[in-house]
Amino acid sequence: MQSLERPSFRSEAAKHVYQYVERHGTAARHRARSVLDLSPETFRTELEWLLQKGYLEDDGGTLRVGFNAGSVEEHVGGDITYTVRPARQEDFEGLLDTIRAVTAEDTYVVAESVAERLLYEDTVARHNTVESRVFFVATDDGDIVGWTHLDVPQVEKLKRAAKLTVGVRPGYRGDGVGSHLLERALDWAEANGYQKLYNSVPSTNDEALSFLESHGWHTEGIRRDHYEIDGDPVDEVMMAYSL
Repeated sequence: MQSLERPSFRSEAAKHVYQYVERHGTAARHRARSVLDLSPETFRTELEWLLQKGYLEDDGGTLRVGFNAGSVEEHVGGDITYTVRPARQEDFEGLLDTIRAVTAEDTYVVAESVAERLLYEDTVARHNTVESRVFFVATDDGDIVGWTHLDVPQVEKLKRAAKLTVGVRPGYRGDGVGSHLLERALDWAEANGYQKLYNSVPSTNDEALSFLESHGWHTEGIRRDHYEIDGDPVDEVMMAYSL
């Protein structure tokens, strides 16, 4: 897909093929046909239509959702050269480990919930008729050192705003990694028609709040005593950015 269009299907068979791949992140072609119990002819015909539409991609027999999140970018910061690119299903373990490394140092409740969703759903990207999820990762020599993520609703009345998280491993901060990840997410959201992004951070996470404020985010509201952290009530600061 050239943009994050809401998928629509010409037949129930095409819908079932797409949903199977989308729910699993990737799927072996022969496995999908077997599980869905479609005739070889029907499966082949509907899969070819999904590939033509750009809804799915076939990488040597491995099927994956085919929306286009952009290219690989290379950046230099400090003593490192790193890339920023769309996340793939193969990044699952490294992505999860990076989110946990960040949330272990500073309390970032929304990012913790993203990690739990990843574990529960066992897939990186989601794209269906209700919601979509897009990740970009920063990598150094193949290792994931940071991420940004967007939860984007597909329901028409909710398609104005998207939820964002961003984080960088402690040893890679100060080299522009977080800034480039954030910029990539903002560019993608704007290109796909979203007008506003939001992120919620505990009031005790001074580093995250300072980072967002330095990039033009503003406090839209505060929910008093929204979190309980180490037995104490903590406010939630609701940050927003207008595109």
